[in-house]
Amino acid sequence: MDYINWLQKETSLLSVDGKTIEIYSLNCDLSNDAIMSEWATHFRNQYCDDAEIDFLKPKHQSRKDYLNQIKFPDPSHAPGPSIRTGDFGEIVISDFLEFLENYWVPRTRYNRKTIKDESEKGTDVLAFKFTSPTAFSTNDQLCIFEVKAGYTITKDNYDRLQDAVNGSQKDEKRKAESLNAIKQRFIDLKQFNEANKIERFQDPADIPYIQEYGAAALFDENIFLPTRIISVDCTEHSNNDILRLIVISVKEMKTLINSLYKRAADEA
Repeated sequence: MDYINWLQKETSLLSVDGKTIEIYSLNCDLSNDAIMSEWATHFRNQYCDDAEIDFLKPKHQSRKDYLNQIKFPDPSHAPGPSIRTGDFGEIVISDFLEFLENYWVPRTRYNRKTIKDESEKGTDVLAFKFTSPTAFSTNDQLCIFEVKAGYTITKDNYDRLQDAVNGSQKDEKRKAESLNAIKQRFIDLKQFNEANKIERFQDPADIPYIQEYGAAALFDENIFLPTRIISVDCTEHSNNDILRLIVISVKEMKTLINSLYKRAADEA
């Protein structure tokens, strides 16, 4: 995905308890039609595969109307805008892990949503890495991320990273359910090889694996405050020693999100 080149590492900060916080910026050129169109296609396919849309939508409904009315969160009526923002953040972190860090990130979270203006339950992002293509290894990796995002000037949005850290505490309990949901989706698709890859992480007793937790926050650049970022405290996190912190400052986040959804529907 070419848009990922707009995501740049800026610096690192230290949290109040001494953990490294990786700081990135996402400055997008909305006038670049080629890159934005590619990104919008990728974004649309998180919710509805282009190969399936004509089978899913009513016969006389346009693709655009189907996506806007049935699949995409509402742009103006609550809670639609906050759902859009949350989905956007999770997809960006999924792309970060897949395209920059070479994880395998199954994309099963949004394409079977039954209520468009609700968040999917379970862990936000699960990413996997295998040492060998032919055999499981104790060096295989499972990465579990909690993601928060916000662009309005409110106290809650200023503290999105702390919210992500606190939410990540629940991921150990949610892991089994989330792995099962991904595996079940692959079985429904008759993608049994992918389902087997997920099963490898469901029972580590025979072959342990490396596990990492993550908390990520995406902020509009106008509410990105380093002084609030460094106040985050991870000492209560039960997996503090394997917890990774990421912050992304996004230029004109609201405009970018709505532009992506609009283009994704218009170009379907």
